[in-house]
Amino acid sequence: MRASVPPAKKESRAPTPTATAGPLDWLSPVTTGNRHEDLQAMLRRLNVSHMAEIFADTALQATKAGWSHEAFLYELATQECVFRSQRRIERNRRASHLPREKTFQTLQLDRLSPTLQLQIERLRTGQFVEEASNVVAVGRPGVGKSHLAAALGHELILLGYTVLWITTAALVQRLLAAKRDLRLPRELAKLDQVACLILDDIGYVQQDRDEMEVLFTLLAERYEHRSVILTTNLVFSEWNRIFKDPMTTMAAVDRVVHHSVILDLMALDSYRAHQAQEAHDHQTEPENLIVATGKSS
Repeated sequence: MRASVPPAKKESRAPTPTATAGPLDWLSPVTTGNRHEDLQAMLRRLNVSHMAEIFADTALQATKAGWSHEAFLYELATQECVFRSQRRIERNRRASHLPREKTFQTLQLDRLSPTLQLQIERLRTGQFVEEASNVVAVGRPGVGKSHLAAALGHELILLGYTVLWITTAALVQRLLAAKRDLRLPRELAKLDQVACLILDDIGYVQQDRDEMEVLFTLLAERYEHRSVILTTNLVFSEWNRIFKDPMTTMAAVDRVVHHSVILDLMALDSYRAHQAQEAHDHQTEPENLIVATGKSS
């Protein structure tokens, strides 16, 4: 009797590999046969796009100057860092909404007292942002508070900090809208990403209770955590016109003033009025000259 033979099993074949790129394929060297193009492609893949643009010219410069390999690589890395820094500064400047023309180059610092000039010089180092301190510029309308705050903002951006310039009225409305939409915590968290918040003209805002509460909440959230620059035409004893409630006013002033630099501009005359007077005097000079000489053209 012949033994039964079990049916033969089918051979299992390994699956045919597909052409789908693996997670590390982007790190594989590019080899097309053209070393220049391959190197450029790999540098872009490594996210050093500026280096990819300049390496050929830099290599030629290195050859002519007899640089070492290390010196050549150092120059490439330096140029990439400079490029990235400039790009970050421009990106932060656009996001800041700072008035472009209000810089220290256009601010007449010689109008300020030596004490104020020394305070401003220290602020320009950005150390107050590292310490989460505040800056309050107090002065009458037209003395240059907003210009000074904006100029400080531009300096901070050059130092690598993020800045947001906004009028207090606009920010309060933004926070109120967030509160109505039940996303106030998210909006405050978004503002928390800004190293220095510049609130312009806090003294012109006459808040109702809801407006007062969102503004106080913002100041309380940033207290000893993030910096605020405020401009106001009200001395602190008049801040009850902003917050209405005496206890809230006291608490708000306490949080703003503690760890702060006060720039007292109250003794200054209006810069805009001074400019207008100079323009008027310049226009009347020819008439005065005619009267004095008795001659006319």
